[in-house]
Amino acid sequence: MVVRALIIVVSMVWPICQSVAAMDNQLADKIIIAHRGASGYLPEHTLAAKALAHGQGAHFIEQDIVLTKDDVPIVLHDIHLDAVSDVADRFFDRRRDDGRYYAIDFTLAEIRTLSVNERISLKTGEAVFPGRFPQGKSGFGIATLAEELELIQGLNASTGRTVGIYPEIKRPAFHRREGKDISLIVISMLAKYGYRTKQDPVYLQCFDWNEVKRIRSDLGYQGRLVQLLGENDWKIAPDVDYDYLKSADGLVEIATIADGIGPWIGQVVSAEDGGEPKPTGLVEAAHSAGLEVHPYTFRADSLPDYSATLEQLFQLFLVEIGVDGVFTDFPDRGVAFLQSQ
Repeated sequence: MVVRALIIVVSMVWPICQSVAAMDNQLADKIIIAHRGASGYLPEHTLAAKALAHGQGAHFIEQDIVLTKDDVPIVLHDIHLDAVSDVADRFFDRRRDDGRYYAIDFTLAEIRTLSVNERISLKTGEAVFPGRFPQGKSGFGIATLAEELELIQGLNASTGRTVGIYPEIKRPAFHRREGKDISLIVISMLAKYGYRTKQDPVYLQCFDWNEVKRIRSDLGYQGRLVQLLGENDWKIAPDVDYDYLKSADGLVEIATIADGIGPWIGQVVSAEDGGEPKPTGLVEAAHSAGLEVHPYTFRADSLPDYSATLEQLFQLFLVEIGVDGVFTDFPDRGVAFLQSQ
């Protein structure tokens, strides 16, 4: 069923592939990154969402990566399975003491039995984005990293476009506590598929600054690296001071290791009390340090108060502030915006 869905998606977007092929030169200085694929239209991180993103003209497609119990890298936004699959129905007794179902507790064979759905709120059981792909329709599964890389490279070959990948190593400290070195496994797989250097179409990202440094120095990764930026109260990575990393000194230090930063949009623009949006100075400071800036996440159905449309948000960030690329759930609209400039 999933293969059939992929065939339908590719056949639908093939004309778009041809029409955007000529756009590459004029868009070379700005990139549209498909956030979890074309996740505004299909369930996040499914192969169908990635095929659609490719056909819609995205320059890069994101892969969030976690490990299974048997050390297979799979493409999944969280270390948990319950918000995007039917794991609670199929494996009710496999939850941990916190009530969550962890991908690392399941073999790939077990994960293959799960059905993927639009992300839901665990509190309400309702879709986080109600207007997106209907719940319970069609059939989607969780893909391995290898399967996704082969899909993207296959579409690159059949369409004549070179769409890059943008993998994220999720929660490396958690994986180490579970006895697994996710970074080593992911970097080895990237190398196997030809993603090794800064000339290859890949950005590797992580929230954990300590891990970013380890990836470059200890593991010897030579490709482009991006330091993702969160907030200290998110508690997303141990011992990482995001307030420092956002400072001028912190950005200079990042530039000794990485090639860019991935801030969330609230770190790029401030708009207090419903006022006019004002740049925080982060982009200018990052550019002064020699870093690219790719903020997240641009969603048509979750806009900040100061923006009436997604295109207005693109205008502010890509044109007026001058970020180098954006993560969006709606890559077709990002590509169309750049084409219109």
